[in-house]
Amino acid sequence: MNAVEFDCVSKSYPVYDSAGGRLRELASFGRRSYHRDFQALRDVSFSIRRGEVFCLIGANGSGKSTALQLMAGILHPTSGEVRASGRVAALLELGAGFNPEFSGRENVFLNGAILGLTQREMEARIGDIEAFAEIGDFIDRPVKTYSSGMVMRLAFAVAISVEPEILLVDEALAVGDTAFRRRCMRRIHQLRAQNVTIVFVTHSVSEAMAIGDRVLWLRHGEIAALGDPANVIPLYMDAMRGEEAALPEASANQTSAVAAVTSIPNIDLRRGDQRGEVTGIALLNEFGEPLHLLEAERQVVVRITCRSREALATPSVGFLLRNHLGLDFASISTAGEGVALQPFVAGESRTFDFRLEIPELYPGAFSFSPLLEDSGMTCDWIDNAITIQMARGEAPVYGYLHWPNRVESAKEPEGAHHG
Repeated sequence: MNAVEFDCVSKSYPVYDSAGGRLRELASFGRRSYHRDFQALRDVSFSIRRGEVFCLIGANGSGKSTALQLMAGILHPTSGEVRASGRVAALLELGAGFNPEFSGRENVFLNGAILGLTQREMEARIGDIEAFAEIGDFIDRPVKTYSSGMVMRLAFAVAISVEPEILLVDEALAVGDTAFRRRCMRRIHQLRAQNVTIVFVTHSVSEAMAIGDRVLWLRHGEIAALGDPANVIPLYMDAMRGEEAALPEASANQTSAVAAVTSIPNIDLRRGDQRGEVTGIALLNEFGEPLHLLEAERQVVVRITCRSREALATPSVGFLLRNHLGLDFASISTAGEGVALQPFVAGESRTFDFRLEIPELYPGAFSFSPLLEDSGMTCDWIDNAITIQMARGEAPVYGYLHWPNRVESAKEPEGAHHG
């Protein structure tokens, strides 16, 4: 049996060109129309299997949030039918369902009652909710005094505590810190193991790839693709890159289809003859999204943008990786990798991507120092331009890194002895 089914679902909203249009339409008792219809969803059909993690992706305005609100019963379709089977807990809008004048504790019990739980059932859960949310004494303060992150923490803790059969999450985790996001993701995996159906709207394709069993890509209110994340996400990324390339402000002087980076988060020391300069550095995941934490066995893109002030005959671009003690950990450059770059002409900008596979390092902070050289001479060097933390793995790492290995053993044959 499916947990959610959409059967030829369309949803439209009336859009009025002026504030008085709605009043004039009401005054005419429906005889005249002063609006046009915005079609958020057009004849959409799909089903979500019980116990799967189902991710919705798409650009803003593609219909993702509308689809989630239809599943939650907040909206009703203009045409077609939506069926959801089981208790639904929803994180659709930050703080939705919370009364800002009530304390966090009071809102917890209020939300439990709305979802059909008794006072005694919520009292049995309140300890776990407080422990997961980790907002301390704020649990007894008015929600209007909370930060957006605290509201999200409490809302997520309540949603997972009511033992939902269907959990709807609409980009709510975007406001959480890295550690809390990781804890939420672990909890989502636990819920999936308990056969809870999870519908997850996200702009992060890396999250969709990591946790999704299937992905639905919505485009202009219609299904563009539906299926395995490994098949759908590359199609979505190709389409997004194609749309970005068509923008008028797209740069034509890049060495590839990558976008230039224009910021340097930190400068401890800068040196070089300045015949050329590093103008930006960024750490990205494999999908081109900003990276906030290094994780073992995941791909990282170090993107560096450089600009020449003078002609550079034999340029080389790279970076130095340092650990939290300031010790040089690794060095990578185009020259070191045997990549011969074309000369720079004066005033030229180029962007370079270095794609790395991160080993399992100890959980410390690592910094990246970018450099631009010409004929072995330093044009620009920026110490510790960007710093990032390595995630803590399931098992401790002793020394600098965990070296992948295979352990084999052999049992000595019976009767064998040493003389």
